[in-house]
Amino acid sequence: MNPSGSQPRRIFLSASVPLPSRDRIYFDTADVVAIRDCVRALTMVVIENRAQIVFGGHPAISPMIRLQIAQTGTSVGDRVVMYQSRFFDRSFPQDNAAFERVELIDAVDDDLDSSLLAMRTAMLAGSFQVGIFIGGMEGVELEYQMFQKLHPETPTFPVASTGAAARRLFEAEAQLQRDYSQLRDEISYLTLMRQLLNV
Repeated sequence: MNPSGSQPRRIFLSASVPLPSRDRIYFDTADVVAIRDCVRALTMVVIENRAQIVFGGHPAISPMIRLQIAQTGTSVGDRVVMYQSRFFDRSFPQDNAAFERVELIDAVDDDLDSSLLAMRTAMLAGSFQVGIFIGGMEGVELEYQMFQKLHPETPTFPVASTGAAARRLFEAEAQLQRDYSQLRDEISYLTLMRQLLNV
């Protein structure tokens, strides 16, 4: 728990549900149920600890977080900070309206890649307690690399049991496999998230 009046601990979340129309290396190993359960468990543990999730809004992930918060009866408030690029301002999902903290980052030259880089750079500014990576595709791998570069002393945890990019990231790091086998083996996601947020 955080002392009254102190800033909440910031937890970076990078997650998405792979699409069959994209690279099959992500879709073929993705466990959509595990991705959903893991995101919802993280949201519950963040609420328990009065921490704060920072993430880039994603049409498959934002509703999971919104629903979990609604089920707890908790105000979204400062528990969640969502970042979005104005590049997508004509197609923002309706779920965005449920979040009180939405940081809109200006598009860059109407270019998708440059706009996403600007959004991710703004999103990853400041300090974090931990980075959690769930499922995902190329964007999750890119955010993992950026997070490690910008926050080299902060723990980063790809949850391999959710498959997709997270599994690839876990399998690429022998030290993670040795020290945090629960990222691959633990499927009680409440238990896992409580462990990771207390590292």
